[in-house]
This record gives sequence, C-alpha cells and structure tokens, in this order.
Amino acid sequence: MHMFGMGHLWDIHFLLLTLLYLLGTVTSQVNPGVCRYPLGMSGGQIQDEDISASSQWSESTAARYGRLDFEEGDGAWCPEITVEPDNLKEFLQIDLRSLHFITLVGTQGRHAGGIGNEFAKMYKIKYSRDGSRWISWRNRQGKQVIEGNRNAYDIVLKDLEPPIIAHFVRFMPVTDQSMNVCMRVELYGCEWLDGLVSYNAPAGEQMTLPAFPVYLNDSVYDGAVIHSMTEGLGQLTDGVCGLDDFTLNHVYNVWPGYDYVGWNNESFPSGYVEIMFEFDRTRNFTTMKVHCNNMFSWRVKTFHQVVCYFRSESDWETTPLSFSPGVDEKNPSARFITVNLANHMASAIKCQFYFADAWMLFSEITFQSDTAMYNTTLAPPSTGPPTEKNPTHKIDDSNTRILIGCLVAIIFILVAIIVIILWRQVWQKMLEKASRRMLDDELTASLSIQSETFIYNHNQSSEQESNSTYERIFPLGPDYQEPSSLISKIVPDFAQSLEETASTSTAASKSTTTTVVQDGVPHYAEADIVSLQGVTGSNTYAIPAVTMDLLSGKDVAVEEFPRKLLTFKEKLGEGQFGEVHLCEAEGMQEFMNNEFLFDISKDQPVLVAVKMLRSDANKNARNDFLKEIKIMSRLKDPNIIRLLAVCIYSDPLCMITEYMENGDLNQFLSRHEPEGQLALLSNAPTISFNNLCYMATQIASGMKYLSSLNFVHRDLATRNCLVGKKYTIKIADFGMSRNLYSGDYYRIQGRAVLPIRWMSWESILLGKFTTASDVWAFAVTLWEILNFCKEQPYSQLTDEQVIENTGEFFRDQKRQIYLPQPVLCPDSIYKIMLSCWRRNTKERPSFQEIYRALLEIQP
Repeated sequence: MHMFGMGHLWDIHFLLLTLLYLLGTVTSQVNPGVCRYPLGMSGGQIQDEDISASSQWSESTAARYGRLDFEEGDGAWCPEITVEPDNLKEFLQIDLRSLHFITLVGTQGRHAGGIGNEFAKMYKIKYSRDGSRWISWRNRQGKQVIEGNRNAYDIVLKDLEPPIIAHFVRFMPVTDQSMNVCMRVELYGCEWLDGLVSYNAPAGEQMTLPAFPVYLNDSVYDGAVIHSMTEGLGQLTDGVCGLDDFTLNHVYNVWPGYDYVGWNNESFPSGYVEIMFEFDRTRNFTTMKVHCNNMFSWRVKTFHQVVCYFRSESDWETTPLSFSPGVDEKNPSARFITVNLANHMASAIKCQFYFADAWMLFSEITFQSDTAMYNTTLAPPSTGPPTEKNPTHKIDDSNTRILIGCLVAIIFILVAIIVIILWRQVWQKMLEKASRRMLDDELTASLSIQSETFIYNHNQSSEQESNSTYERIFPLGPDYQEPSSLISKIVPDFAQSLEETASTSTAASKSTTTTVVQDGVPHYAEADIVSLQGVTGSNTYAIPAVTMDLLSGKDVAVEEFPRKLLTFKEKLGEGQFGEVHLCEAEGMQEFMNNEFLFDISKDQPVLVAVKMLRSDANKNARNDFLKEIKIMSRLKDPNIIRLLAVCIYSDPLCMITEYMENGDLNQFLSRHEPEGQLALLSNAPTISFNNLCYMATQIASGMKYLSSLNFVHRDLATRNCLVGKKYTIKIADFGMSRNLYSGDYYRIQGRAVLPIRWMSWESILLGKFTTASDVWAFAVTLWEILNFCKEQPYSQLTDEQVIENTGEFFRDQKRQIYLPQPVLCPDSIYKIMLSCWRRNTKERPSFQEIYRALLEIQP
C-alpha cells in the first residue's frame, strides 16, 4: 500500500465512495477521525456567491477574499469597522448548499505579501441548518471562544469538539481590545448523508451509583432542553460511540457516562422512550443503527422492542413497523443494533424504544437511506403481518434503463481514472530515487537565502503534493499551525534576518517579530524586538523591546577595569566582530561589590572570560555591544553568568564575565563516569545521580529567571553551562564560538551555523525562537547530562536526517524520532523530557513547572 502516494489513494477512495453513493449503498455512519476534508474555501469549490459578510472595509476586502491560503484582493475579508470587545455584529458567512458534518476549522490573517498585519486572535462560530435559527458552538466544557491567530501568515487549525452539522456557518471575530481584524477561513468535514436535521426526545436523567452519580444528559444538544429535547442535534449524532463501561472517565476529561443519553423506566409508565427524527426531505429508509449500552450488572440493557411510525407527507402512517432484537445477558459490551426499516418513504420517523431493564442508554443513532428515485404510487395492501408495513414502489421502466446506462458509463469512467492514477504511481515510484537526490538541495534552500525567495517544502519529494479536492486533514492537536510555504508569506525582515545570519557565520540573527515571539508581548510587526549580536558569533540572549526599556532605564551598574590587570591565558573563540579570551584578572575583588563572593584570597587572580570587540567593528556592532553590556549588567541570578566589569573607555571595548574553574559542563561530564562497577574498574572520577539532578535543577532555575524577563537564550546546551565548585552551574552563551564544538552546529553552504540537534521543530522550520523552544533545548540538555555527554544528540542521524525529522514533528503523523531514554534516566524524568518535546508549544511545560518537578524528584 505504501507504493502509492497518500493523496492519490484518497483520490481513489473518494471515487469509490462516490460510486457506492450513486449505487445507493453508502453507509451513513460518520467517523469524525476520517471526515476531515476541506470543503472548498481554499480549493474554490465553494462559489463566491456562497460567501457573504456583515460588512466589508472595501471592495478588495470583500467576503469572497476570505479564503484560506489565498492572497487575492487585499489578502482577506476585513469588516468595515474596528472590532470592539464583546461586539459580535461582524461575521463571515459560508453557505455550504447542503448539510455537512464539520469537524475542523482553519483560520488565517491578512498578510498580503508582508503589507498586511491584521488577524483575529479569537473568534466564535455560529451555525444554522435552516438559515433562520442560529446556534452558538460550544466545546465539551461549554466554552464558546476559540483561540485564533498570533500572526498574519500561519494557518491555525482547530478541532471542533463536538463537531457540528450545519448548512450555514459564521465566523465571528472576538477581541479583548479595540482592533482591526481580518480573516481567511476554511471548513473541514464531509457531507451529512443521514439528512437528519433534529431529534426530539425526553431529557436524559441522572443515575446514582454507590460511588458517584452518572449524568446521562445530552450535554451538547443544540436545541431547546426543558423537560424534553426539541429541534436539535447532539450526542446521538456526534459520531462518537460510548464506552463499554459507562462508569469510566471519558477520554474528553469529562464525567462518566458522558457519551450516553439515558433514561430510567420508572419515569415512563408506558414502558418506552419515544424519539422523533426529522429529516431534510423525503427519503427511502433502509436501516437504522442504534448504539446501546448493555452493562446488565448495573441493570442497563438494550431495548427489547422498537416500534417505528413513518410520516411521508403531513400524516403519520397508521400501521407501524415493529422490531425485537432480543436481549443479551451474557456479553456486557456496548453494541450497534441494526433495525431494518424496509424501504419506507418518510421525512420523519417516530420510534418507541421499550425498556428491557431499569435503564436504557444510547450513544449514537444513524440512518441509511437512498435518494428518492421512486414515485409515490403504492402497491395493493400487503398481506404480511399487521405489525409490519412493506410498501412497494413502482419504478418507471424507462427511467430505470436510463439510470442503469448512466451507472455503467460512470463505472467505466471511474475504472479508467483509477487505472491512470495507478499507472502514474508506478512511474512516480520509479523516479522516487532521483527525486530523493534533490532532498539535500531542498533542505539547503529551506535554511539559507540565495535570493529573495525562501522555500521550505514540508511535503518533501517522497510525499508528492496532491491536487485532490479531498486531501484529508488528519486529527490534530488543539493548536496546530502550518508554516508558510513561501517567504513572501512571512514578514520581509525575516529574509533579511536570515541573510545577516548567513553573512556573519552565526546562529543568532537580528530578530524580527517572526524570530522571537513572547507570550504577553505584542505580536504585531510594529512591536520591535531587540536581539543582540554577540561579538563572537554566539547566541546572546534575545529579548523584547519592552523588556529592553525596563532593563536599560538606569546607568550601567558595572565599573571600568584596568586592562593592564588582565592576563590572557587562552583564546576561547572568535567571530566576525570580536573574540572571547580566558583571562586571569588581578585585584578583581577590589572592583566588586558584596554580591560577588570569591573563594580565593585577594592576592590570587580570578579566572574570567573577556569578550572583546575588534577595533575595526562597524557602528552597529559597537551599539549592539554596549546594549549587551546594559542587559548583562541587570542579570542577577545565582545560575546565570554575571558581568563583573567592563573596559569601555578606550578600544578595544571589553566586557568581563565570570568563568568557572571547572570549565563547561560538556567537558566536565565527559571526564566523569556514573557511580558503579564500571567506574571502579576504570578508576575514573564519578558523579552521583543526585548531583546530576542537582545540576539540571540549577539550569532549570536559571532558565526560569531568564524566562521571567521574557529572555530567549536560543542556544541552551551543556557546552553553554559552566561548572564551579560543589557542582555549581551557571548558564553562559559563548560555547558556540569554540572550535571544540563546531560539530554541534549545522553549516549552511559553509556560512551560517545552527545548533539543529538542540533546536525545536518550529525554530528550524519557522525561525521561531521562544521560551517554548528554550524548553525543548533544555530537555535535550537534560538528555546530555544523563548520558554524561558521551554522545551527541541524534548521533545515529546525519544533519540532513535531523532536519527531516523536524518535518515529521510538523506533520505529526507519529513517525517522528525522539531521543531515547538514557540508561540512568528514571521514567519520571523521561516524561519531563517528552513533555518538553511536544509538538504544540502551548502544551510544553514552563521552566517554573520543570523546576518544581525536578525538585520533587531529587531525594
């Protein structure tokens, strides 16, 4: 099966479904995990006349331009006025022309090639099945507001839990402040073949068990609910079947029995529950399937008889259909019971379900019906049993011949199409090796700028792009985001930022809003972001401008240090604009305040790291250097390297920082072994597991401090952590400049370098560096620590394969490779690592949570 591309397999799948539907044998039961096809906003199947809006800013931002991933007109639909908080008057409406089962929605802002920057951070959805009664969508916890976009170019997909059945859908932007919003949208789902528009039933009841109550109400019913449920749909049509044991907690983190609607026979003296089903038109019904619970140990059983009445026009048929499935007292599993409806023609069905025990619980009811190809002439009355009416419909012979001829022609056409698709796949398979040879070039192009175009093709050559209208969106997390396929969809400064990265041989670039986005910081392009270019080419901390203003509001709180008291010991590294040296500083204690404690006498020199700016550095580099001094002077945390003094009264400009006597953590751990028999045999120095945890906790504490200031490190690794006495750890930022670690950085065409083995998928593919990406890097750093830095992360993969693996994290089809659990790593710590590597950035823990978790693990 893998020899065919998935897109074309779904083409074939859709063609076969179409054929079966035309033959009248397609099943109507909906699976929300499969029913996830784009309904035509982005593909163009939804016509312009079917898209409307409450208002529009201009003709070029009319409703028809609100199509996902389209840049026509001015790039999106935009309402006429600024959207105010709690103002739900503006909406974008889509007419699907028939009922559809909708499981997923996608939104996007107005980017317009970098000109636009309007998007909806939140929105609500309303829907209607008849165009007159509008229903507000709520999730399973009752929340209406859906989190939307955080920039103008990324696509954000949100699962609708529960799904909706609708003919019309409205997207209604919501804001917490006055702002301009624009939207592009798409709906995902499939056609609602049941045709059911509402069911009326008694309200579900509460069952009291010895341990806890079980609520069996229809909590997502979208009609009126008083003593009974009228004119709505809900859990009986959401496509989700209840558990065999209804007393267990549900997967949606809601109460036991959530997926069931249940009734007690004491509330129904007649002995049955009556449910009426209304349909969109007269249909020819073949079967009804009812999913019932059968936990007879709790006096819950399937119905023992059902009696159904049919309404074809305005009157109900007098003779009902009766069906008795039999009661199973051996198997407690929930099951579908299929009721043969014997080809009754009806637009409404009323069924009476008779109790077999104290309780009756249903979770799904679905119908199978054919389109009305029959006339309404009935045969003479049936001579069958009086409890079952079997009308026979006379079919016009001429129409039958035409129909059969059409179906035969359609079958031949479909078979020909399938043969052509399969033949294409054979040729594509033969060319696949040649296509894969282009992978390295594509990856290089995706990470470097060779012109004004920057393309990352996330489908790769092995996944051919499908032109099918029915390209399925697989189940996603709540915050799925699709990266832009072209740099023209990203703020133009991003390209400039990457060009600067390539030209300076660094992994830190001058950031724009697309490279550093902090929670709680403005997301608009006008919100400047300050990122300092380290003189050595290292990834110095990147912070938002608002934080920069707070930090630099005072004079630099460090003193000038005499250069003559510095003795250079070793060059640690160099970059385009400067160098880093390991030095001894004499008399440093006299220049320091009481915050610094040195465990050496005043006569002994202090080991320091000196960052030095070259005298030929340009003005921008000098300004960045001075800004870095201001920021470093404000960082005061026991686990962050401190700025001790500066030399800025003359060239070359220098900043003097702490340097720990045991060097960096990577080299320190690699010289040690874990406690055990192997260490005794090799006579190597050892480190206990407790001390490893202590060091990791210190790194988490330092990063907690940085993240509290909205700092983004961007190169957290053991090479950037320094070790002092008694396993003291301090986070630094100049490990990258050392030739010793050149193998840890991926070089793009011999120029720019990136620490890809520590980087999150969104940092590699989207250029997004946030606290969440630092959390990802922390987990890799923790993995290094528990492996005693004996192995490089993903050592079994080449750099190109590491980048390919990030694509698997993006696609999230369970093919991504995680770093394996180290031998010394307990399950509790590995769970922390895995949580840090979650695809969705919002699901990753904060450094505060990581710090607390590590404290609890320590003995």
